[in-house]
Amino acid sequence: MTEKKQSISAIREIFAAASETELPALYLEYEEDSRAGVQNLIQKYQKQEEALKKERERTEQMKIYEHKYEDLGWICGIDEVGRGPLAGPVVAGAVILPRDSKILYLNDSKQLTAKKRDELYDVIMREAVAVGIGYASPARIDEINILQATYEAMREAISKLSVKPDVLLNDAVKIPQVDIRQVPIIKGDAKSVSIAAASIIAKVTRDRLMEEYDKVLPATVLHRTRLRFGRAYRCFKRNRPVTDPPGSRLSAISCKGAASKKGEGIAFEPAGSRNETGEPCGRISGKPGISYLGAEFPVPLR
Repeated sequence: MTEKKQSISAIREIFAAASETELPALYLEYEEDSRAGVQNLIQKYQKQEEALKKERERTEQMKIYEHKYEDLGWICGIDEVGRGPLAGPVVAGAVILPRDSKILYLNDSKQLTAKKRDELYDVIMREAVAVGIGYASPARIDEINILQATYEAMREAISKLSVKPDVLLNDAVKIPQVDIRQVPIIKGDAKSVSIAAASIIAKVTRDRLMEEYDKVLPATVLHRTRLRFGRAYRCFKRNRPVTDPPGSRLSAISCKGAASKKGEGIAFEPAGSRNETGEPCGRISGKPGISYLGAEFPVPLR
């Protein structure tokens, strides 16, 4: 009597319950099963294993700086989010990962989906040796300028670490008034797992904060201008109209000036409109892809 074959759904459950080390034996066990469903299942898991292998190799390549400086002691990655947007704070993250960290998929936060960032945020917060977060408000940015505010947020993030680092891996910058050895790395969030982790912590923290802003500030400020997540040029001049949205930042350049630096054309609509103080203002419009396409807050025409 011919032995009845296992159903494909039963085999699928066996594969799903198997550990990574058990999969090779399952491939051998079912390689003679000619059913398309079984062969497709084997191919699926083999592709997943290959993708996982490549991700481990990529992650290991991002540990070059960590290995280079591991003899110095605790290594901390530093990065910031929010230097480009028109509204909201600058947020800096400082992360010390375990020396034997096995966290995968760390990368420049801008290269990850929001869902993946949220997942990694939880993993980093759970597994990191220490995490510090620093902020610089829009008012502080206007007071001391965006670069100095960024440094200030970074120093605050470092000060909030529960473990003092012995070396800082920074994304491109050298932070003044910090007596810890620093290693600036250009595009460091794509070259160092520590900086990538800091980038993710800063990005998720700021995005969640801006989501809360969105509940209390006008939707035209945060949603239609993509200020919660997208890049936008700071486009208010210092003689900005009284109708500027709360949380916006000052800038020394006009929207038209910012656009011309990128070779993009920007128009203001409707033509001839003015705000309460009599200054020309209107909606910003321009080519598709411009960060403030469709913005609905008043801006000076000059």
